[in-house]
Amino acid sequence: MKHYITLLFLILSFLSCKKEQKTPTSNIVQELIEQEIGYATGFTIQNHDNYKEINITSPWPDAKGTFTYILYTKGTEKPKLSVNKEAKFIEIPVDKTIVTSTTDIPMLEYLELENKLIGFPHTDYISSEKTRSLVEKDSIVELGNNGHLNTELTLELAPELVIGYSATGDTKAYDLLEKTGIPVVMNGSWMEQHPLGRAEWIKFVAAFYNKEKEADSIFRNIEKDYKEAVTLAKNASGSPTVLSGNMFKDVWHVPGGNSYVAKFLKDANTNYLWAETQKTGSIALNFESVLEKAQNAAIWIGSGTSRSLAELQEKNNRYTFFEAFKNKAVYSSTLKTGAKGGLVYYELGPMRPDLILKDIIQIAHPELLTDYEPYFFEKLN
Repeated sequence: MKHYITLLFLILSFLSCKKEQKTPTSNIVQELIEQEIGYATGFTIQNHDNYKEINITSPWPDAKGTFTYILYTKGTEKPKLSVNKEAKFIEIPVDKTIVTSTTDIPMLEYLELENKLIGFPHTDYISSEKTRSLVEKDSIVELGNNGHLNTELTLELAPELVIGYSATGDTKAYDLLEKTGIPVVMNGSWMEQHPLGRAEWIKFVAAFYNKEKEADSIFRNIEKDYKEAVTLAKNASGSPTVLSGNMFKDVWHVPGGNSYVAKFLKDANTNYLWAETQKTGSIALNFESVLEKAQNAAIWIGSGTSRSLAELQEKNNRYTFFEAFKNKAVYSSTLKTGAKGGLVYYELGPMRPDLILKDIIQIAHPELLTDYEPYFFEKLN
């Protein structure tokens, strides 16, 4: 009961402060930069006379409806819309920000906005040295464990924007924050199946800070590097067969043929053994079916969290049946970690698909990238 009384007091106090604030007057004119979205399918950005309209269509699997955000310049009149009563209005550029996924950290850093970040749930997950230094200086407040947002602490910080995400559609914590007047927007970048689609969500983040030009330049460079890597891979003399995934309990999960991972393997000019399956998520298989299909695969990419072949064998001795294991051609992207154990691949990877692709090309076709040092993937010793 004490917890709820405290939370209610914080909410009432926050609302009271919001009512006391006077809307500043300003002659600021917002510069509306057109944003072309070439790969991402989960959001759109449209410019109108005096505001930006962002629509999110795929924030989580089987999402119903669309999230609409109307962005208008601080100090100007709130736009009057005749349609979409569910639209949420947000004054920009925002300052004090909370994000809830480590994948948002690189986007803020690339846009030079890391100093806008004031809170994060489970800061140990943050791997970037630049943002970790802000955590160590207590500039970024710990807001919970295992990704759960502490509502009371969030209210005390009074952010101007919370960038949230949900894997299941559960938004109860976010709904409570919105009742206090704190804007919450949903980032669905993780739903994209094209690697460049995930990176393109930097344009979504940039819109709240009037950083469209910077986001467009950053993305174009990443896109250019990715396309050049795809072209390079086409020059390979062959396409080695690839096994991916690993066992969890009694089930082996392999990436579906239309998945994010399968797209990397295709663009790296490899022969992924489940490439023909029409699935965007993972496929659950038993060990015997995987062994039958992939026993002679040349390379095993994405073997889980094991740090050595011995550790991998200890988890399941049957892994030794695969030729890739026997030939010590097993690679993992989970060996590179931050100071507190956060996985660099899951934080930075979505923002830098060009580096992931080059890593896989170097593994599959080392003759094409002789001087390249893989950034994410490492061979198990």
